[in-house]
Amino acid sequence: MSRDPESRPHRVAVPHRPVVPHRVVVLALDGLLPFELGIPHRIFGRPKDAGGRRLYEVITCSIRPPGPVQTDADFTVHVEHGPQALATADTVIVPASYELGPVFEQGVLTEELAAALAHIRPGTRLASICTGVYVLAAAGYLDGRPATTHWADADHLQRLFPRIEVDPDVLFIDDGDVLTSAGVAAGIDLCLHMVRRDHGTAVANEVARRTVVPPHRDGGQAQYIHRPVPDPQQATTTSARAWALGRLHEPIQLRDMAEQEAMSVRTFTRRFREEVGVSPGQWLTQQRVERARHLLESTDLSVDQVARDAGFGTAQSMRQHLQAALGVTPTGYRRTFRTGGDVDDRSPSRT
Repeated sequence: MSRDPESRPHRVAVPHRPVVPHRVVVLALDGLLPFELGIPHRIFGRPKDAGGRRLYEVITCSIRPPGPVQTDADFTVHVEHGPQALATADTVIVPASYELGPVFEQGVLTEELAAALAHIRPGTRLASICTGVYVLAAAGYLDGRPATTHWADADHLQRLFPRIEVDPDVLFIDDGDVLTSAGVAAGIDLCLHMVRRDHGTAVANEVARRTVVPPHRDGGQAQYIHRPVPDPQQATTTSARAWALGRLHEPIQLRDMAEQEAMSVRTFTRRFREEVGVSPGQWLTQQRVERARHLLESTDLSVDQVARDAGFGTAQSMRQHLQAALGVTPTGYRRTFRTGGDVDDRSPSRT
């Protein structure tokens, strides 16, 4: 039953976005890859609040005074900030470098790099792209933690740093205040994930749309797939995925998806994993979680209705899946990322 808005108790409006932008400092090291250096600037430089204010401020620094930093290409980049900028960071990102020297070869920091990292304040969020993980590892930030890097370097990383739990099969790992990603495009996935974690799916999806990249590839997706480009003569699972995305609110069985491609369940499951990197069941859950996030952020639907529309059936089922994927309840997620409107906390299903 609908209620008269005038009957709702008066609530003092609280700004949803911070006034002071979250500062991201990107550490540029000699031998850096220009593409990966540009990822944080592209992704974090886009998000804005409802008033048009930037949600992030992105700056680049080196471990030396301002000046040129050599890339792995035939040009240098001029960096405007020295290592002192690290002391101002809310998040520090270390992109890949091909000239890490003793950091890569022996797992130890140079004096210059150690002195630069000493500027980082306790509690600063840390992230790496590709071989940037070696810097975090050598500094001791990853001891006892899970981490990833480019699959070609994963074995070497594990041998050099046995106290790290290296997972070579994922795009990125979010371990709270320390995040690591695989190489190249996985850095985009990582940065979009941080935007999504900070400000919700609507903001992250808009950044992805402007960047012309997929809005979400789950961190658990495989880094590489043995047959990423199917033979033109071979059937794919694309149509089945499109069919399922239009019916997330309905019960979907594996055999239903297989029938869309006229495949046996066994063949479809194998082909799906080869193309997507996860099982059909895992993929469906990921899509339903994303659908639920979007509805919780952007609509006034009750949690029960969101659960039905996202295909979870019940609020309890959705709660369990969101807790597993995000570590938060539906109500907690809505309170954090709601784009507008009030949340009625009196409904018993809002958990």
